[in-house]
Amino acid sequence: MGRFDRYLLGQLLMLFGFFALVLVLVFWVNAAVALLDSLLGDGQAVGTFLLLSVLTLPSVMTKVLAIAGFAATVFVINRLSSESELVVAQASGFSPFRLSRAVLIFSLFVTLMIAALSHVLVPLAQRESDLRRAEITQDLTARFLNEGTFVHPASGMTFYVREISPASELLDIYLSWHDEASGTRDNFTAKRALIVREEDGPMLLMFDGMSQSYTIEDRRLAVTRFDSFAYSLAEFMGGDTTPAQRISSTTSYELLTGGAALREELDATQAETRLAIHERTGEALLAVAAVMIGFATLIAGGFSRFGLTRQILFAVVLLVSVKLVDNAAATRAYDGAWPLLYLPVAFGATIAYALLWRAGRPDLGQRRIRARGAGT
Repeated sequence: MGRFDRYLLGQLLMLFGFFALVLVLVFWVNAAVALLDSLLGDGQAVGTFLLLSVLTLPSVMTKVLAIAGFAATVFVINRLSSESELVVAQASGFSPFRLSRAVLIFSLFVTLMIAALSHVLVPLAQRESDLRRAEITQDLTARFLNEGTFVHPASGMTFYVREISPASELLDIYLSWHDEASGTRDNFTAKRALIVREEDGPMLLMFDGMSQSYTIEDRRLAVTRFDSFAYSLAEFMGGDTTPAQRISSTTSYELLTGGAALREELDATQAETRLAIHERTGEALLAVAAVMIGFATLIAGGFSRFGLTRQILFAVVLLVSVKLVDNAAATRAYDGAWPLLYLPVAFGATIAYALLWRAGRPDLGQRRIRARGAGT
């Protein structure tokens, strides 16, 4: 790499870091707000929210890094053009294809980052997130301990606690359970209660309360007052807390080397696992198309004292068209049609090459006009 290539690559990397940071923060905060409402509303701790928020970062980065690369390329090339640095470089003998060397290296760097995320980090983060969410679902204490609110920790169950003392004692509770199988509805009220863990599951220990059991079929109500009563909550805990592994939570290396045993665990065919790997690879390669389209469009626009606003808008339109092709290809890439996943990359690369070829022949239009004039 020459001195100008290193200078251009340095500018691209610096602006890429800035745009990536801004875009990741915007998308991450947007996702974190929805997560905050769902978790803290269910009584989860702030630490659980922070952990799950961090686990969403690899997925967010995968979606925005290509856009950040495109934005950095457009910004740098527009600035170099406005300050006549590109004009000087081209006057010294740099062709559009020669100028694209540093930009191509930059696009490959962005592609490698996205590939590492999509093939390794995103599946690992998804696996850990699934495990944490399964633990949250099984965390009966968090689902119960929500002061002053009627909660429904399980289907047919309603629970209310007025206050939780510093000693984790539940004050003034109400528990209602409707068992559709037996046709009964049980209501419990108690002045004090504790949730304790036993070998066969958690127990709700209630003190100084009353139970009401209503049989729907014969409309009988049985009322019992008690000093202490133990109610098992084990049936609401479900089974194993380990979530089933999915393709989205399996790294590409595991998909390649797992064999039939892994596919059976994933409940997926070999074609589906192969398709997932190609989807991740195609998503990473789109960064090359995005960055090169941004560069080629502005280079083809030439130098203008009025700026490159029209070329920037045209580059955005081209990028949107590539994304539309990507969405269409993703919906049709099934079984043996996985090569369609690389169609958007080929489409974007063709556009970039055509624009660079056209930028290297600025007098092509004038030659045609002269030829037509000579013919007349």
